[in-house]
Amino acid sequence: MAGVSRFVVVGLGNPGEEYAKTRHNAGFDVVDLLARRFGATFERSKLLTAMVATASPAGLPVDRVRLVKPSTYMNLCGPSYVKALKVYETPSEGALIVVDDFMLEFGRLRLRPDGSSGGHNGLKSVEGALGTPVYPRLKIGVGPVPSGRDPADFVLSRYSAVERKELPFLVEAAADAAWTWLALGMERAMERHNRRPEAES
Repeated sequence: MAGVSRFVVVGLGNPGEEYAKTRHNAGFDVVDLLARRFGATFERSKLLTAMVATASPAGLPVDRVRLVKPSTYMNLCGPSYVKALKVYETPSEGALIVVDDFMLEFGRLRLRPDGSSGGHNGLKSVEGALGTPVYPRLKIGVGPVPSGRDPADFVLSRYSAVERKELPFLVEAAADAAWTWLALGMERAMERHNRRPEAES
C-alpha cells in the first residue's frame, strides 16, 4: 500500500436496534471497538449515507483513518463504500471491508486482498458498485450454520450463550487484525491472523 496515507475501514451491518449484536453486524462491532481504541466518535456524515469516525492514531504509519458504518441495509451498502473512496480520496486497496462470514467457524478470521463474494449480500453490493472483486476484506467467522437452518435467518439471529462469552475476544482479535493491516499491510496481516484460534500461542 505504498503511497497510501489515508485509510478507510468499513464495517458492514444493518442499521437499527433490532439488528444490534446479531451475527450479521459483526463488522459494526469491530469498527465500534476501533473507534474506542482510537478515541474517535461516530457522527452522521453530511457527505455519505453513513456514520463516520475520524482518527489520526498514534503508532500507525498513516495520516488519517476513517471508520465507516453505512446507514443503508447490508444489500445496499456498496454505493456507500465507493463514495467513501471518492470523498476521502482513498484507493480501494486502502479501504478495508470488515464483514461476517457464516462459512467460517465461529472465532476464525480471514483476511484477503480480493476474492468472490461467497454469496454474502454486502460483498455482492460492494463488488457491484466497485465493478471488481479486488478490494481488501476481513471476514469474521460466525458459523457454521446448523443443519437445516436457513442461512439468512441464522445471520440475522443473535449469538448463543456460549458464543456471547467468546464474542468480546473475537471482536478484539478482529480489531487487532485490522490494526495490523493498517500498520504492516495485507501480507503481514494475513500471516499473523489467518489461523485457527487454537493456533494462538
